[in-house]
Amino acid sequence: MKAVILAGGLGTRLAEETRTRPKPMAEIGGKPILWHILKIYGSHGINDFIICCGHLGYQIKEYFANYFLHTTDVTMDLQNNTMVLHEQRTEPWRVTLVDTGADTLTGGRLKRVEKYLNPDEPFFFTYGDGVADVDLQRSKIFHNSHGKCVTMTTVRPPARFGAVDAVGSQVTRFIEKPLGDNNWINGGFFVLSPKIFEYLDDDSTSFENAPLVKIAAEGELMAFKHSGFWQPMDTLRDKNQLEQMWANGAAPWKTWSD
Repeated sequence: MKAVILAGGLGTRLAEETRTRPKPMAEIGGKPILWHILKIYGSHGINDFIICCGHLGYQIKEYFANYFLHTTDVTMDLQNNTMVLHEQRTEPWRVTLVDTGADTLTGGRLKRVEKYLNPDEPFFFTYGDGVADVDLQRSKIFHNSHGKCVTMTTVRPPARFGAVDAVGSQVTRFIEKPLGDNNWINGGFFVLSPKIFEYLDDDSTSFENAPLVKIAAEGELMAFKHSGFWQPMDTLRDKNQLEQMWANGAAPWKTWSD
């Protein structure tokens, strides 16, 4: 199965990073968050990717075009214009990078890469700015078992502040960053059947609006509940939290071995 990754948005809420580079190229532990996402999929045996580029997308293309230089020792003989690679340690990835337009919405980006997908096979789909320790193989098995159009991984995000129970002025219980308001939300790790393209029109289609609303109304949307770790990188605060987890060796989304 292939995995399609959205990597073309402006990332305005993370403007500190996205003025000069695409949001998926913002780094955690010296590696783009896009790299972390590919590593998550790779740890589940998914190594064939389609990346939907847009805003400053040439930087993503250049990153992968020179990927071996980021990961391998190299000797460059400048006089003879030759290069020798040593101890290649690159991942077994196949990456298709597609320019899906600077202003295209999420559904439109997905529509533009339809021709690179097998029309008879479901595929993974996610955003280029979130990490999790979701069991992707189990989500695929679940998707195949129900036969519907869309499987959405749902999560319950932690609240940003501690919560208290109180009787009058007496605090009876304190919980540091409990699970939000107990609602399950879109966690961004999907499995989609090729039928999804019947719901996508053009570049102005937002995947999360009319298509998913209609799919849900038709009974074609199923939830794969994930109770483990999940966090998007929407703001600088989110990025700093992820960076600290990685630096402390406590990154729950690191589901691969070094």
